[in-house]
Amino acid sequence: MTSGERSRYGLVVSALGAVVLAVSVFLPWYGVSMTSSGVAYFEQVGRQVVGEFGNASLQGYFANLHGLLSAAVGQQLVALSAHQTLHVLGVVLLVLAALALLDTMLALARPAASAPAGAGASVVVLGGLATAFVAYRMLVPPTPAGGLLALSLREGAWLALLGSMMIALGALWPRVTRAAGDPDAQLQRAFSGLSGWTPGA
Repeated sequence: MTSGERSRYGLVVSALGAVVLAVSVFLPWYGVSMTSSGVAYFEQVGRQVVGEFGNASLQGYFANLHGLLSAAVGQQLVALSAHQTLHVLGVVLLVLAALALLDTMLALARPAASAPAGAGASVVVLGGLATAFVAYRMLVPPTPAGGLLALSLREGAWLALLGSMMIALGALWPRVTRAAGDPDAQLQRAFSGLSGWTPGA
């Protein structure tokens, strides 16, 4: 092994992080629930409908619906993935994960000595970008129009954050430093650099 080569453990961590990130795009990122404003809006619409087409059966149905809507405040109605809600960002995250996985797989497949100096810096950038994008959408989730619905974070968003951080941290894993060749050969090369003199000459 050569001095300063990329850690195989770090490569595996980055590769696993890329897989986790790609899978998380299709997992639930947000839980959708109804707000009190949403309940009030639907009740207003219901009253208008009952007032225009009011009959006994419709009024009874609206009374039951009022109770259901009131109980639904804060309750999760449906879960949405990044692929469903964040179309552009979902594609971006998949591309970043694919590039990071490709880089790490190529590095794992070739001999360590053939890795160019500075290899792995691109994976740090890919992981950093993915982390920034995911963190932004966790802190600033999409806002449903009118404030009728509210979004809460689900496991997909947390897995995406974990995966993107694994990509970056794996690339930052301490490099393996080992001396190449035996000590006598290194000593002779060092002496040969001094005025052309070698031991025994």
